[in-house]
Parts: sequence; structure tokens; C-alpha cells
Amino acid sequence: MALDSKLLEILACPQDHGPLLYFASEDHLYNPRLKRKYAVRDQIPIMLIDEAETVDEVEHERLLAKAAADGITPTFEA
Repeated sequence: MALDSKLLEILACPQDHGPLLYFASEDHLYNPRLKRKYAVRDQIPIMLIDEAETVDEVEHERLLAKAAADGITPTFEA
């Protein structure tokens, strides 16, 4: 089950306060500026900087390509 659309409209990266990309099929939110993934567990975004996962360049490019292919847009316009 996906996150509520109203919640997505207000979610921002706790580190740079910018928008995120939500990958419902992979249960995470992604900040492409910092290359950081935030897990979503049981429909609860885990927005703790210390628990975020930094991704490598290959994963970053994969996520950007998936977002483009699937029409995934940022949680809000910066």
C-alpha cells in the first residue's frame, strides 16, 4: 500500500529540506541531490538522517532512470 498523497506533499529531506522521490514499489524515499534513501516501513517513512542509506553512482543512475520511466515526480516543487 502506498503512502497517503497528502503526506507526500509535505515530506522533505530532513538534511537539506528539499523534495524527495517516492518509490512505492521499493518502499523508500530518495533524495537525488544527496544520494540518500530513506526507508518506508509499514507505511511509515523513517526520516532519520542516521538511518538513511547513501547510494553509489550506479544505484543513483538506476533510481533516476526508474523515476523517469515510471513518471515519479518530487514530493513538492522546490
